[in-house]
Amino acid sequence: MNLLPKTHEEFSQPEYWNTFFKKRGKKSFEWYGEYSELCDILIKYIKIKDDILVVGCGNSTLSMSLYDVGYRNITNIDVSEVVIKQMQNINKNDKPDLIYEQMDATQMTYPNERFSVILDKGTLDALLPNVKQDTISMIDKYFKEITRVLRNGGRYICISLLQEHILRKILSYFTANNFMIRVAQCHKAEAKAKQEEGSSIPVFVVVATKFIKLTESILEIALTDGKPERVTSVDTLISAILSIQQSALICNCLDKRSISDVGEICLDLHRVGDKHPRYTVYVLDQPRARGAKSYAAFIVPQGKETDWLFSTKEGRQQVLQSTQRDRLAIVTLRREHKFESWDAVKTELGNCVRNLAPSGLPDKSDIPYLSLETDIGARTICFEGESKISGSFVVEETEEDGHTLRRLIFLNNPYVIQSEARLKEVKSRRGKKKKVIDNGFLACKHHVYMSIGVSTILDSTNSNEIMIIGLGGGGLCTFLYHCFSNLKITAVEIDEAILKVAVEYFGLILDDRMQVQIADGIEFIKNAASDGKKYSAILFDVDSKDTTVGMSCPPKQFLEIDLLKMIASCLTENGLFILNLVSRDSTLKQKAKDDLKSIFVSVVSYTLQDYVNDVIMCSINTQESKEWRNKIKKAVVDLNEQAIKKKVFVSSDAFDVSSLVKNLSIES
Repeated sequence: MNLLPKTHEEFSQPEYWNTFFKKRGKKSFEWYGEYSELCDILIKYIKIKDDILVVGCGNSTLSMSLYDVGYRNITNIDVSEVVIKQMQNINKNDKPDLIYEQMDATQMTYPNERFSVILDKGTLDALLPNVKQDTISMIDKYFKEITRVLRNGGRYICISLLQEHILRKILSYFTANNFMIRVAQCHKAEAKAKQEEGSSIPVFVVVATKFIKLTESILEIALTDGKPERVTSVDTLISAILSIQQSALICNCLDKRSISDVGEICLDLHRVGDKHPRYTVYVLDQPRARGAKSYAAFIVPQGKETDWLFSTKEGRQQVLQSTQRDRLAIVTLRREHKFESWDAVKTELGNCVRNLAPSGLPDKSDIPYLSLETDIGARTICFEGESKISGSFVVEETEEDGHTLRRLIFLNNPYVIQSEARLKEVKSRRGKKKKVIDNGFLACKHHVYMSIGVSTILDSTNSNEIMIIGLGGGGLCTFLYHCFSNLKITAVEIDEAILKVAVEYFGLILDDRMQVQIADGIEFIKNAASDGKKYSAILFDVDSKDTTVGMSCPPKQFLEIDLLKMIASCLTENGLFILNLVSRDSTLKQKAKDDLKSIFVSVVSYTLQDYVNDVIMCSINTQESKEWRNKIKKAVVDLNEQAIKKKVFVSSDAFDVSSLVKNLSIES
């Protein structure tokens, strides 16, 4: 027998409720929990001597339970005459003082300021199924009646699921009418629903306290067992409630099924009032196994979130496999916040981690926490800046394998390291220790191959000028500058803010051998071609801001045929065009290589990082496979010799000649 309404609009009709209660008979219907689940919150806001009005009482046992624990001044009203007669008959002998009256809550007959507490358990949700004009007009009448019959200092206590349109209506009306608002969450009601029904929807209690006059809106939220938190705006409060509701939907989904077929689910965890999320959690499942489930949380130490293992879906799947758990929650600690300790992080994450557990987990109270290290790691912010082109960015330092690493991070893509330098400790002339940039450290593997490409074109008897499109922190430029004294570098960088960072935080030296032009790279190449300028090498190491194209590096306009022809015209006779090509789309990558082969006579490449990165070297001259390999072999030897001679690095840091030559692929 279906007792649910066919449409939401029926909730507000007396005829629906009369039919509902006739069918249901004497069996009570409890919206959002019984007294045992709600009492902890109710006793905070309802005193024994309060004059209580319960609106839309239905056949709930809540008033009877309040009566049993000592509350005597309780009046119940409902629009349904059937249910009022039922409740009068049930209570006439045992609870003669418990008053039940048939009455429409939007047209009450009580005098002004009759009650000190008005209790609404689900009634507002029934009355406000939509935002149609007729519905809103009825709710305005309802709220005006509540305001009229409630004493100053009295409380309207509304137990609700707080759908967004209901929450917004409560806040707009009561804040405009001198009410202080506090929203609490009923965790016990949710827990019981989950136990009995297998899923739960967040239940909230809104406490609106009436004042004669408030100089400013007072909004508070109590979503944990701690003290209520004051929030500064209606939008902040709404955002907090919506986050809880959305998280509950995801947790219900995760409790009922495996997500191995969708790969992973990502959640941002906020604290009320915070502008940025505090944690990001990725939930991953193995294909569902029978029997008891295994589950763990993996905390990524600060500074490690940019590693391939944690910043990519493929990497996180590898972490899941290595832990051998049926479900894994991988947690990254957001750089916008500070974290006290490993134990403090575990405490903060406790409820969330338990809520994300699979349904077959035997014991949710003892979930293991895994990590790479014994602590949460650390980041130190050196500088925060704003770029007109790339937005907000930070320069930060972190410790890794006994070294201090300095990184440039664009906050619109916080899991990608834009530039990275390693610091080393040296002694000043006065014997004091200080940390400086290690000029011999190349953080990106593709920079090794690009440096080898530059080494192949160097003529020891002449000055060699190269162009590098894309400066970043200047790591590649700095390495080449210190290795080769007969090399002149012109770097082209569109973002002046990044040049400042490269000089002040990444050790870039500007002089007659190292110059930076603030310009658009494409326009710079066009002007160079027009002026007949020649370079021994032109390097592309510039990323794309358009993530929809499928190619991360370079931007697609940098590979247009007309521009490639201009690049070829700007090369000396033995010059090279060297580019870092990054794409997960094999079709796009192959097209780029085909276009290059249509312009350049000889093309070779190195494939790196699980076939995502390719370093491609292009020549306008015919060069056989054996010739390419001999040139690369000599270039690696020369690069090592120069780096050691210039004390850029020591012999143990030298590049492996055989592996670098072996990995070369001849495209044409």
